[in-house]
Amino acid sequence: MQDRIVTVDQTDWTSPADTGALATALEDGKVLYFPQLPFVMTDAEKSFLSPTWGDGKAKNIAYDGERDQLKGAQGSAEDLARLKAMVARFRTSAVGLITSLFPHYAANLRVAQTSYRTARVEGRETSWRKDDSRLHVDAFPSRPNHGERILRVFSNVNPNGEPRVWRVGERFHDLADRLAPAISRPIPGSAAVLHALHITKSRRSEYDHYMLQMHDRMKADLAYQRDGVQTRMPFPPGATWVCFSDQTPHAAMSGQYMFEQTMHLPVAGLHQPDSSPLKVLERKLGRNLV
Repeated sequence: MQDRIVTVDQTDWTSPADTGALATALEDGKVLYFPQLPFVMTDAEKSFLSPTWGDGKAKNIAYDGERDQLKGAQGSAEDLARLKAMVARFRTSAVGLITSLFPHYAANLRVAQTSYRTARVEGRETSWRKDDSRLHVDAFPSRPNHGERILRVFSNVNPNGEPRVWRVGERFHDLADRLAPAISRPIPGSAAVLHALHITKSRRSEYDHYMLQMHDRMKADLAYQRDGVQTRMPFPPGATWVCFSDQTPHAAMSGQYMFEQTMHLPVAGLHQPDSSPLKVLERKLGRNLV
C-alpha cells in the first residue's frame, strides 16, 4: 500500500517537475507527498497558530478568493486583514504549485475556497456522515459536481512537531468494483425535487448519486474502516501533499494547524480522462452518468 504515496523531492512552490509521471500518479488516485515543501509563516503570522481565531461556529477559517472575503474568523479589523493576507498567500502558493507541475490543467482549473484549519482533528463531535476520521471519497450532498474533479493541496504548519496523520485507502477501481453494483439507481424525478426544495444547488446527476452512496457506505461500514485495504501516513510539519480527494479514499486521524486549497477540474482537462471516477463508474455500469 505504500505505493499509494509518491514522494516528490521538491523544495520550491513553482519549480516544474516530471509532469508526465506525476500526472499519471495523481490521476491514478495516488497522493503526491512533498516532505521538503513547507508553507513558511512569518514570525508575525505565527500568532495565528491558535484555535481562538476561529469564530466558534464554522469548522474552518475560509477565504473566498473571488470575493476577497474571509469567513469563520474573529478578531480586530487589523488582525483579520493580516489573517486574510496569510490565507490568500497560501492560495497563491497552492495554485502556483499545481500550475507549474501540471500546466495542462491551467486553462481549465477553477480555484475554490482556501481553508485554514486550527482545530484538532481528534475529539471533534459530529455525525458519522461528517466524520472525516472514517475512510471516504469526497462527495457533497448539496453541491452536485457532475463528474468534475476535486483537487486538493494540503500543508501541515503545526509548530509543535506534530504530524497530520492520514489513512489512505485502496484504488478507486477496486472500490467501485465492490460498491457500485449494490447501489440502486436514483428514484426518477428525485433530482428535480431536491433542487426545487433547495436541498441541492443544482440538479444531482446519476454520477453524484453513486458517489454520495459510496461515500456513505464507506463511512457506515465499521468492518471496512477497521479491516479495509489502507495505509497509515503521518505528514510531518513542513510537508505538503496533493490528491484528487474524490478518487483517493482518505481519513484524517490526528493533527492540528493545516492549510488546504480546493480546486476543480473538468474531466476533459485531465491528462488521462479515462482514469477519472466518472469514467470508471460509467464503464462499470455500462451507461452515461451525466
